[in-house]
Amino acid sequence: MKSLTVIIPVFNEKNTIREIIRRVQATGLADEVLVVDDGSTDGTREILTEIAAEGGIKLLLQPQNMGKGAAVWAGIQNASSEYFLIQDADLEYDPKEYPKLIAPIKEGLSEVVYGSRFLGAARRATLFWNMVANKLLTLTTNILYNNILSDMETGYKLIKKDLMKDITIHARGFDLEPELTAKLLKRGVPIYEVPIQFTPRAYSEGKKIKMKDAFIALWTLFKYRFVD
Repeated sequence: MKSLTVIIPVFNEKNTIREIIRRVQATGLADEVLVVDDGSTDGTREILTEIAAEGGIKLLLQPQNMGKGAAVWAGIQNASSEYFLIQDADLEYDPKEYPKLIAPIKEGLSEVVYGSRFLGAARRATLFWNMVANKLLTLTTNILYNNILSDMETGYKLIKKDLMKDITIHARGFDLEPELTAKLLKRGVPIYEVPIQFTPRAYSEGKKIKMKDAFIALWTLFKYRFVD
């Protein structure tokens, strides 16, 4: 792997944004840290502007809140490295897992690696119904696209940018995950999974995804099975 851009979509994460950027930079594995602020109103944007002025990150400012999918798509289009990795800003996913994700790339096993929360690594035990929704969506993905993924909804996706040349992401919210996965699988792109540690935060701690997003994801999986 020649180079890596870490894309960080962020919306109203003033309490964690400095720490996640610090952790990403501490890995020494990111050739470019590209932060996309999705119209934050809690002071996050001002913090990011300060960090960008100091150097070390590339900052994109969305004109308004457009959703995670739109932020990630903007990041993909502006990434300058051979590979990109999506990194949420809320500390649920720890950058110390990057070597696990990168290893299959270096070994030539795949050009797409997903970090799975359900392959046996340590995780915080919470949010049972979120886990059920994730597993049902992954099962639906496997049935529709003839695959054996364990975690389609994972936030850790490491992808060779060239694979996106003929793919357009229309998702604006959390339907990013099913749309991206569906379009990769329809093109016959093999996905390699590795176990990752996961520390989900509770809704009282600011978790944003809701149960309604599971139904949107389900529709997205069916839609892109038959259209592109």
